Amino acid sequence: MKNHFDGWEKFSVDDATVDFYKKDKFIGFDSSKCVPPEPMVNAIIALKFLPDRARKVIMINHKFPIGLIKKIENSVNYEKTDLENGLVKLEFSLKDGMSLGDIKADCKG
Repeated sequence: MKNHFDGWEKFSVDDATVDFYKKDKFIGFDSSKCVPPEPMVNAIIALKFLPDRARKVIMINHKFPIGLIKKIENSVNYEKTDLENGLVKLEFSLKDGMSLGDIKADCKG
């Protein structure tokens, strides 16, 4: 299995079900082997690391997480890249004028 975060620093995150990694202004995790609702749970945890537009979260998943996107699309930008073996890479960043509190509000609905 390919580690998409080779060379990144692994760190511990409370309540996460996967390993988290950091490098420069990026936080990353691979939820491609998880079953619902773990990918969404880990993504919401990761999004807590978006204090401003300069930081980005990278998610590797087994498919495009439409349920997650519906919850966060008002406050978070995303870019999708198709990877080998049908996996997807999503890169999240805050939208202009949004804050961490906006993400939390979106996720409650």
